[in-house]
Amino acid sequence: MYKIFFACLLLIAATFVSSRANIETSEMRCGWFSNPTPGNASLHDRDAEWIIGVQGGHQAEGDWPEFGPKQWIETNVHYGYGCACMKIQIDPGTHRVLEIESAKARPLSACRSDRKLKRWGFK
Repeated sequence: MYKIFFACLLLIAATFVSSRANIETSEMRCGWFSNPTPGNASLHDRDAEWIIGVQGGHQAEGDWPEFGPKQWIETNVHYGYGCACMKIQIDPGTHRVLEIESAKARPLSACRSDRKLKRWGFK
């Protein structure tokens, strides 16, 4: 009886660990960091839009990049967008950023010159 119980516990633990490993992947991604309104933020890279925060909902752990005045385009008072590289843990299934490990602002020219980022419409 105990052997079956412990075998079930081990199976449950192994399933949890393997499913967690598939979700949390740490990657360096670079692209347009967009913060159009309070609490809403995304990183638009070559592959997808990665959701960092949704007002009243999901918010990734960690600090957003800090932009200087020449690195930030204001579109709504002080909200807007800039170019950044971020080391992030993601959930590839939902395109959510789970954790920001590091974030660094880049010159706007770095994103403007990347042809694969043009599809997002930032200038």
